[in-house]
Amino acid sequence: MKAFVVTGPHQAGVQEVDPPVAGPGEVVVDVQRAGVCGTDIEFFTGEMQYLHDGFAHYPMRLGHEWMGTVTALGDGVNPRWLGRRVTGDTMLGCGECRRCTSGYQHVCENRTEIGIRNGRPGALAEQVAVPERALRELPDGVDDALGALVEPGGNALRSVQGAALRPGDRALVLGPGTIGLLVGMFARAAGAEVHLMGRGDRSLAFARTLGFDGVWTEDALPELPWDAVIDASNAPALPAKALELVEPGKRVVYVGLAGSQSLIDTRTLALKDVTAVGILSASPGLSATIDAYARGDVDPRPLIAATVTLDDLAPVLAGERPDGAGPGPKFHIGID
Repeated sequence: MKAFVVTGPHQAGVQEVDPPVAGPGEVVVDVQRAGVCGTDIEFFTGEMQYLHDGFAHYPMRLGHEWMGTVTALGDGVNPRWLGRRVTGDTMLGCGECRRCTSGYQHVCENRTEIGIRNGRPGALAEQVAVPERALRELPDGVDDALGALVEPGGNALRSVQGAALRPGDRALVLGPGTIGLLVGMFARAAGAEVHLMGRGDRSLAFARTLGFDGVWTEDALPELPWDAVIDASNAPALPAKALELVEPGKRVVYVGLAGSQSLIDTRTLALKDVTAVGILSASPGLSATIDAYARGDVDPRPLIAATVTLDDLAPVLAGERPDGAGPGPKFHIGID
């Protein structure tokens, strides 16, 4: 089958590889749509921390935002999955440790991550093998594009849940990229007044088209009481800025990751009586995200700038925007 393989920094392309075989408890999915994430770009450039920590090695097969149809079953898998449209969890815990058995498999020390960690092949390919326990069925009301947006949506939903927003609260989202915009959409669906702060003219202009209450640069940000500040950026200085901006007694949420240390002063955290929440993965939010998409509470499809083929992926990872691409931050890969 065809798969996109990264063999080294800035070295990648489509290769013919052996198709996956469903092991016990696994299924094979024919991938129909997959998303490109900032994590994929960092693996392509060689900047991803897992490469330096020993959790990932070249060659790599990327892809953790995906949907498709189950076409083969391994031993012990419920036959109801055959032919179902699905997406799935990226984080695959060992299933035996204390974290896994208490519902925290996404932070299992020995976890694999599809297309990311410990050599598990990803979904930027014609097929991918996935454990049955990771599958989430997609209803008819969630089309292929939405199905491939469940994983980033789950991160955003969990960020909004971590902010504990109530109707009428005022939320500030730092970083109007894919996750930041999704956070804004879910916060708005929760009844919050949503503002975004960013830097790039193009990203800010696009964010304004989505109807948020305010879209600002840092120097133009109004002095308003922020009931929650959610940092969805990769800027090392913004975690501290989030803590500076949030109202005393309220919440800061950190879902973005910088490429270098991003420090906060815990004295400020304590003296303002602020709750800080970290969000690693979509895992506990996948099913609720599918439900929100199916109800129409959130529709992230405008974020998709273009859908390209596997053969066109390397230039996208290198930062090129295909001819005819829209203004959104997200690129999808359509796989026949």
